[in-house]
Amino acid sequence: MSKPVIAIDMGGTKIKIGIVKDARILASISIDAHSNNGLRERLPFIQEAVENLLYQQKFSTADISGLGIASPGIVDSIRKKILSIDKKFGDAPDIDLEEWCLQTFNLPFVIENDARSALLGEWKYGNAKNYENTVLITLGTGIGSAVIMEGKLLKGKHFTAGILGGHSVINYQGNPCNCGNKGCVETEASTWNLPAVAKANENFTTSELSSFPVIDYKLVFKLAEKGDIAAMHLRDQSLMAWSACTINLIHAYDPEVLLLTGGIMASSSQILPYIRHYIETHAWTPWGKVHIEEGAFPNTAALLGIAHLVNH
Repeated sequence: MSKPVIAIDMGGTKIKIGIVKDARILASISIDAHSNNGLRERLPFIQEAVENLLYQQKFSTADISGLGIASPGIVDSIRKKILSIDKKFGDAPDIDLEEWCLQTFNLPFVIENDARSALLGEWKYGNAKNYENTVLITLGTGIGSAVIMEGKLLKGKHFTAGILGGHSVINYQGNPCNCGNKGCVETEASTWNLPAVAKANENFTTSELSSFPVIDYKLVFKLAEKGDIAAMHLRDQSLMAWSACTINLIHAYDPEVLLLTGGIMASSSQILPYIRHYIETHAWTPWGKVHIEEGAFPNTAALLGIAHLVNH
């Protein structure tokens, strides 16, 4: 039996922190990310949350095998460094997180991209467990992806292989993306850009959407079901964008199964059937059909995955 791990998932809205042992999360807490303000100012709050969890579980750091961070962006898992990050936690590449971990907790440190961590969680313990070729897509603040190919986590020479599905171009005449490209999947259909896309819709001013201070996908899907024209357009446009993304990833990586996870999958009853039908209609897979599944751990897969990496 492996020792427990401190696992941290740096989401753009919430930072999730857990004590993980094998496939079980013994205790967890979420704190506000305030990611636009950078990571450095959040480190004391992360430390406090970890110490509280250890106290609750009656653990000392001697009982813990290590600390792992699942981070957005391009992560060098060998040098244990965030190389580049897309707006969120903009100061993170300048922080020596391994040194912070050693000074704060005196524990071994591991870091990996958050989508790769989530895929590992699903591959080891969840709905990708019986497959050696898997693609995962996270639908949330941004659009993430990760790939297991022939039983190995795909990383590439510069640590970008498999993780930039959200920055594949589906509209070459589209708007600029945070990454510097144009017409990325994220620009067309993700939570961070949804308010701008909604306000550009010709029916926005007469839509119920215009009366809400925060526009998210939960609201869009709810109003679309009520027949709100602008919400229906946003829903359908987003479904098509995500479907185009899945086709690109299927053609690129030849998976047996494609997993969908992330906060937007709270509307999975509408998303899964649409994407499944689109793939069956348009993907060039003469060998058969790619299995389309929802992730088993929509909120905790990255914690499970990064904990696995710490112990292996």
